Amino acid sequence: MKYISTRGEAPPVPFIETLLAGLAPDGGLYLPEAYPQLSQARIAGFAGRPYTEVAEAIIAPYLSDDIEMGALREMIAAAYANFRHQAVAPLTQLDSNLFVLELFHGPTLAFKDLAMQLLAKLIDHVLAARSERATIIGATSGDTGAAAIQAFAGLAHVDVFILYPHGRVSEMQRLQMTTVEADNIHTIALEGTFDDAQACVKTMFNHKSLRDDLNLCGVNSINFARILFQTVYYFTSAIALGGPHRRVSFVVPTGNFGDIFAGWMAKRMGLPVDRLVIATNANDILARTLGSGDYAVRKVQPTQSPSMDIQVSSNFERLLFETLGRDAGALCRLMAGLRQSQRFSIEPGPLQAIRAEFDSFSVTEAETTQEIARGWREAGYLADPHTAVGLSAAHKTKLSGEASPLVVLATAHPGKFPDAIERATSLRPDPPRPLAGLSKRHERFAILHNDQDEIERFIRARATRAVKRAAS
Repeated sequence: MKYISTRGEAPPVPFIETLLAGLAPDGGLYLPEAYPQLSQARIAGFAGRPYTEVAEAIIAPYLSDDIEMGALREMIAAAYANFRHQAVAPLTQLDSNLFVLELFHGPTLAFKDLAMQLLAKLIDHVLAARSERATIIGATSGDTGAAAIQAFAGLAHVDVFILYPHGRVSEMQRLQMTTVEADNIHTIALEGTFDDAQACVKTMFNHKSLRDDLNLCGVNSINFARILFQTVYYFTSAIALGGPHRRVSFVVPTGNFGDIFAGWMAKRMGLPVDRLVIATNANDILARTLGSGDYAVRKVQPTQSPSMDIQVSSNFERLLFETLGRDAGALCRLMAGLRQSQRFSIEPGPLQAIRAEFDSFSVTEAETTQEIARGWREAGYLADPHTAVGLSAAHKTKLSGEASPLVVLATAHPGKFPDAIERATSLRPDPPRPLAGLSKRHERFAILHNDQDEIERFIRARATRAVKRAAS
């Protein structure tokens, strides 16, 4: 199995290189040359099997011989051993045909844990085998940073630098990142938006000398392995609801398009998915794009669902590449327009192809609060603001023909957003055990200007690989 870049100028590489690189050298995103196919009989055979067994069956074909299967099995088992629910990603039914897929039972109470725990173990395993050290760079709108920091803290072969928008994440999200005391963890509060942080990270990966000197490795959803690992819970949830003999639809709260692209991948692998519904908050670039075909960047609006406060949805590039028939030249022309004028237009043919599989709804702040209140009032269910965006979009969804089960991905534990819950329900949830006492811990972070040179100097001065090279 080889992996190609959406920009078409980087040579195909094996899985391990995509794992360690994240972003391709030409600035593109990696995708497999072909998607492994699972027969309906094979998918049906996943029924009743542990999450770890399903994960191995889905992930292994993408790795070829890059990782020994016994080692992969051990890493998968270790990645999910510390989840608080034995099912790892359990389903909760809210009404006759509406289900919530709870993806927040990992160490940091967010869906990012399901990919990040395994990603960290794989990266450390490969680096150890190569006797190498890498510098992990990531941008976060909230949950990715906490998940990465928890997963990589204390590992012997990596230094971790996480950038988050200063003052634009929830208090709990910030504390989860800034109170970790491991020496290899460095948290940067960037004076800007998530899009600024994401752009900074991409620029660093395109800075060849920095990339080579520090052996940069990306853990955002630009890293294909993150997307791959997230396909697993689409299979497990669909099977629990009668798949593959019954089609299932998914509603996904999303900003960067990674989690819902994992659902698209699961469909390409053979999972009978009916509709994929994009749920956005006020930062509704994806909903606007599906409506008009015009992808136009606007100013980021702060909301009570901060992990979705994104205007440049990086993983949408992957879908565009596929929809354009893997025409890298056509994709590059769209990306050039985005760089030059902060917008591009999708031709009617590709736009219709996207609409054939995806729906999209934007949800206002008032609707988010109303949805939290409705879930508590009608079903006794507390949803965090991101999940509430998904639930509100689910109620707006109108599926044609025979209604399939509708699964909303619950992306974070409500206890991470007590202010939003209290505003909607007058109930302030107690912090879950992993969050208890965080406010009493010492915080470690640096506030930096949105200045590329300043940020790169900061990282070079603290990255162990760079320090060793300077000393030699």
